[in-house]
Amino acid sequence: MPVFNWVALKPSQIDGTVFTELNDEKVLQELDMSDFEEQFKTKAQGPGLDISALKVKATQKVPSKVTLMESNRAKNLAITLRKGGRSIQDICRAIETYDQQALSLDFLELLLRFLPTEYEQMLIGKFEREQQPLEELSDEDQFMIRFSKIPRLSERMNVMIFLGNFNDTAQLLMPQLNAIIAASMSLKSSSKLRNILEIVLAFGNYMNSSKRGAAYGFRLQSLDALLEMKSTDRKQTLLHYLVRVIMEKYPELTGFHTELHFLDKAGTVSLDSVLQDVRSLQQGMELTRKEFMRQDDSPVLKDFLKVNLEVMEKLQADSKTAKEAYESAVEYFGENPKTSPPTTFFPMFMRFIRAYK
Repeated sequence: MPVFNWVALKPSQIDGTVFTELNDEKVLQELDMSDFEEQFKTKAQGPGLDISALKVKATQKVPSKVTLMESNRAKNLAITLRKGGRSIQDICRAIETYDQQALSLDFLELLLRFLPTEYEQMLIGKFEREQQPLEELSDEDQFMIRFSKIPRLSERMNVMIFLGNFNDTAQLLMPQLNAIIAASMSLKSSSKLRNILEIVLAFGNYMNSSKRGAAYGFRLQSLDALLEMKSTDRKQTLLHYLVRVIMEKYPELTGFHTELHFLDKAGTVSLDSVLQDVRSLQQGMELTRKEFMRQDDSPVLKDFLKVNLEVMEKLQADSKTAKEAYESAVEYFGENPKTSPPTTFFPMFMRFIRAYK
């Protein structure tokens, strides 16, 4: 017989996996392998710009003003404020009251880049101590002074962005977590899938018995090799033969894949990223709760927490369940969760199912 090129698991890797429940010898006793031997026997058995001049002209055209910001930063802030389309007072009042309707999420995220630096705070303090006229400042500098007066500015800005993002992020994460949970649990609980693996193990051990000895289990990537192993006449693969055996001897297993759910969806999920996103949401929720404790007269924060605390708790619970269910399923099939992410693990079954169909 030719050697079936699978990756065998060592006896020490079998404990707690599906392979401890399989009995390939029973399968071999039930089947007449003479036809298989005949089908798969080996053939051996049978001009430069003057910048200084331009600067002089520019200074002649525009009277110099007191400035609190670096020029490029001031220009970028001017562009951002124009996008906001609101007055300095309206913008700052909306931030102070967490008014989600007044300022768009995009604008808030742009504005977050202009939190006053320590140096700008120092210049603002100096300007105010000297009691210079506000009119001497550009619109951007005047905005920066008013902006810097908002209590806990950084916390407020981050809370507003969190409030604006929360629902969309939660609705994106929930189905991904649910897919991981459903796919992991269906794989581990499928008795028909276990029986299919049992048959694969039996045939693999039969083919390798004279050269490699019996294996206790195999790596899931070995399922791909079922398509690579050809019969002696090259007209069929080992998978073709296994499917025929299943249909003739074990017809109850033919639809084994109907017991498996959401493999395709789960196979696209980056679980580490999803779990990190859930942790980030929890940090944002904690920041929001702290802000509400400091300012419990804010109806916006009060209503948000009332509606979404339960949503956050469910997300945390589901993320824990997804992590545990996934790691349990991966280990059950003899794989390592640290080196086998969902984007690798579930597609191994999907490829097998597609080829089987």
